[in-house]
Amino acid sequence: MRSKLAMVAGALVLALVIVHISDTGAQTGKGRTRQDIYKEMEATLGVVPSFMKMIPDNSLELEWELMKQVQMAPGAVPNKYRELMGVAISAITKCKYCSYFHTEFAKLNGATEAEIEDALHYAKSTAGWSTYINGAQTDYDQFCREVDQICAHVRAASASSK
Repeated sequence: MRSKLAMVAGALVLALVIVHISDTGAQTGKGRTRQDIYKEMEATLGVVPSFMKMIPDNSLELEWELMKQVQMAPGAVPNKYRELMGVAISAITKCKYCSYFHTEFAKLNGATEAEIEDALHYAKSTAGWSTYINGAQTDYDQFCREVDQICAHVRAASASSK
């Protein structure tokens, strides 16, 4: 699950910085002009980020809509927690752009310095255990059985303490 999140986040970032396109009035994928989309970006963000100006005409509208949905719109996971995941993923992928973006957006969404630090420690721990378990070539099926056993034990202990 964490690897899939990292891949999705990485794909979004890569899609945002692929190709440099000049400011034209060319039509985008759904018929809106680049300038129309820029106006919406500026109204939403206060600026048209230079990395968005690098996106080709045929992808700009799609990437902008995706950015609004994934980065800004409310979802099943509150924005603060999504951004804390972004902080953790950025630290693991060592992307200084993503690290700055997600740290600042986490703060914008109410994350405290302590929560940001906790997300970073969690990322460090996860990456460390991943390195160790994969490097040791731990038997995956046995690992899954043990995790299931641990979860069942914790559920039972939690239920009996109520």
